[in-house]
Amino acid sequence: FFCLFFFLPYNITMPKTVFLEVDKEDEKRISGHFPGSIVVNKPISESGVLEKCKDAEIVSTFIYSKFDKEHLKKLPNLKLIATRSVGYDHIDMDECAKRKISICNVPDYGAHVIAEHVFALLLSTLRHINEGDERVEGGHFFYQGLRGKCLRGKVLGIVGTGKIGRRVAQIAHGFGMRMIAVDRCRTLELEDLLGVRYVTIDELLQQSDIISLHLPLKDETKHIIDKEAFEKMKKGVILINTARGPLVDSDALLDAMKSGKVSYALLDVLEDEKDLSESKELIAHPNAITTPHIAFYADDSMETMYEDCFDSIEQWQAGQEPEHIVKPPKIVCDLPEIKKSH
Repeated sequence: FFCLFFFLPYNITMPKTVFLEVDKEDEKRISGHFPGSIVVNKPISESGVLEKCKDAEIVSTFIYSKFDKEHLKKLPNLKLIATRSVGYDHIDMDECAKRKISICNVPDYGAHVIAEHVFALLLSTLRHINEGDERVEGGHFFYQGLRGKCLRGKVLGIVGTGKIGRRVAQIAHGFGMRMIAVDRCRTLELEDLLGVRYVTIDELLQQSDIISLHLPLKDETKHIIDKEAFEKMKKGVILINTARGPLVDSDALLDAMKSGKVSYALLDVLEDEKDLSESKELIAHPNAITTPHIAFYADDSMETMYEDCFDSIEQWQAGQEPEHIVKPPKIVCDLPEIKKSH
């Protein structure tokens, strides 16, 4: 994980703290730890929200609040952004560095939950769970026409073997799947214990029956799955994206589904989650199964997320470097063939 941190003199006066994008059921949790803090259920772009943040020294947010240069310019007292997420592509890191604004994330609050959602999408699709339920509710109890597909022996291509990708591999191993993977670093545990084979991205696209994406969104990963990538895939491949919507070129995906190249698209994220009209045709496709970014959203993951966020804020207030501060990486792995990492 990363964290940027700038030491500041400790002040016994409680700094103004604002929590954005908070569910109603979590408000009491926040008030118990930070009485007097401002709690808002909306992102910073919504009307009136920025005004509530203008004097804040600490802002805790989720991924739908964009802390770009324009927003940061209107927050002159801001000293700490505690994002309740693994990724921080919604924050202008360069501008924060110039302003000496510290950034904290929660690097591992729900890897297991997201991995479980991958297989919830996959199993419910391959075994026709929704169709079966609708059939029985309609008064028809027969199985013909609902023949499913099993996971055993299928080739799962895992794009990104960080915490979530590793959890996906562990579950897939239990189903007897064969696994190939792409990452800048090889994880020896996956190779030695689970039989994961690291390959090139082209080999993964060509060999996989099912492809699951687990990458952060960066300039180099945007549209990593594009028209050219789809052309290299097997006919009938299943694509799963529970990471970031812009990893996939939506127009190219829709074309691939229309042609039959992609049999199912299982999506917990979309390219533009604020304006669904951009993905209207994709969402309406009968073989596109979409959920509204809920892969992370479970009871224990939310509890861990808030606990880690609270710890970071309290450590910062005490003049300590938070455990989950965003820092530049000290080690960079290149290709699987070159370096290995546990």
